[in-house]
Amino acid sequence: MPKVKLPPGTPDDTEAAFYEALQHGDIDRLMACWNDEDEVVCVHPGGPRLVGHTEVRAGFEALFANGPVLAYPEKVRRADVGACSVHSVVERVQVVSDDGVQQAWVVATNVYAKTAQGWRMVAHHASPGTRTEPPDVSISAPVLH
Repeated sequence: MPKVKLPPGTPDDTEAAFYEALQHGDIDRLMACWNDEDEVVCVHPGGPRLVGHTEVRAGFEALFANGPVLAYPEKVRRADVGACSVHSVVERVQVVSDDGVQQAWVVATNVYAKTAQGWRMVAHHASPGTRTEPPDVSISAPVLH
């Protein structure tokens, strides 16, 4: 099968392609979002740290064995520094249970690096899911003047 290529685009474009691939269970499209280097790392909710392109792919193939992952990024916070973009997202995940379709929320961090091929994911770290949407907590420093 020919390797899927993404256009260079932006970190947001790569993130959109990543979640679309998750929602369709498309492993080749999903892995095209990842940098080809072996320094990539992924942690699925409650899972071990997967290091390297081969291990990351195997982790997603195992997830897709149960069908696509209906995860939708919400509340995206971005920190762009040079050739690195860090996105903190709240994933709304649709889970099918005996009671029908339920919602779960996962807090995830996606890290993108600008490569010769464009922006590619180098890390995805997802927390264990919860049944309720996690609140944003922000503590502001007091104004001193």
